[in-house]
Amino acid sequence: MTSTPQAVRRASPRKRRPATPAAPDPSAVLLPQAEPVRLLNPDGSPLPARADYPEPPVAALREMYRRMVVGRRFDAQATALTKQGRLAVYPSSRGQEACQVGGVLALRDDDWVFPTYRESMALTARGIDPVEVLTLLRGDWHCGYDPAVRRTAPQCTPLATQCVHAAGLAYGESYQGRDTVALVYIGDGATSEGDFHEGVNFAAVFKAPVVYFVQNNRYAISVPLSRQTAAPSLAYKGVGYGVPSEQVDGNDPVAVLAVLHRAVAHARAGKGPFLVEAHTYRMEPHTNADDQTRYRDADEVEAWRDRDPIARLESYLRARDVLDDAAVAEVAEQAEAYAARLRERMNAQPTVDPLSLFEHVYAQPTPQLVEQREQVRAELAAAREGDA
Repeated sequence: MTSTPQAVRRASPRKRRPATPAAPDPSAVLLPQAEPVRLLNPDGSPLPARADYPEPPVAALREMYRRMVVGRRFDAQATALTKQGRLAVYPSSRGQEACQVGGVLALRDDDWVFPTYRESMALTARGIDPVEVLTLLRGDWHCGYDPAVRRTAPQCTPLATQCVHAAGLAYGESYQGRDTVALVYIGDGATSEGDFHEGVNFAAVFKAPVVYFVQNNRYAISVPLSRQTAAPSLAYKGVGYGVPSEQVDGNDPVAVLAVLHRAVAHARAGKGPFLVEAHTYRMEPHTNADDQTRYRDADEVEAWRDRDPIARLESYLRARDVLDDAAVAEVAEQAEAYAARLRERMNAQPTVDPLSLFEHVYAQPTPQLVEQREQVRAELAAAREGDA
């Protein structure tokens, strides 16, 4: 007979250990929203208020409206001056007024702006003399304004080079205990350049107070966005460098200013850089030398007219009873007077010394530059002798 154990312990169910909580995703705080931030519908009607992006004060929105209207009139006048031969080239920013003005209004006067060649409207909105702004595009001078005085770097044609310059300046300011912020305007095409990645990476590692403001206007000259990135949006390019990012409807002036206020506050608080991508559209050709019909059709351009940032903000301010016909007319008169003064001053032929071309290229001129300067000096002397 087989013996039976004196006591058979009943098998108790195995206790389950509490599930280990998933480690927080470190990239979550860096990711932009899945859809661009928008506070106004295209017709100017408001969307529900958002705690993460509170609406800017009405006074700021009214000033934004004024500068956008004046800026668009300046842009149209500059385009006309190009057709009249007064400018060698002009890259219009029509359609991008909310970005151009919003970037400036989000800053303090002692902050720095690093523009591209397309930011003429932004520079005039910052209060820089429009003739000084257009001096570069007229071919008279490397930069018509004093960058140190205006806290604005020279406009640059090479793509993304200012991304590195801004990171260095912002880091230097922070190192010296100042809370200066540098805002960098760049286009969608510039995000494919090495300087963009080097600048963002440096700023992230050293917590430089920089806001990288990408105006995604759909085309890098004639190259569409689909040939620039396979990412859901350009805003995601900040994540790999540990930079918090956001995307915004770049034709919604209220949202642009709200998002940039948060980005600037983040940088000023010593938290490092912030990347903002604004979805907008360039209504005019890349420059007056561009044939836009080769890469986009008229229907596409026309569809974006319904998203006009100026009309959008005007409709919203009217609905809030803070803008009326008289105020709109007054701003329009200011814009016309601004354009008239610009036209009159630009029609005066400037006196230019050809040898000034060699000034301010290097602190200490290189031997090659000295040689080139002397060649020009000799040619000018020979021309004068021939006229005598």
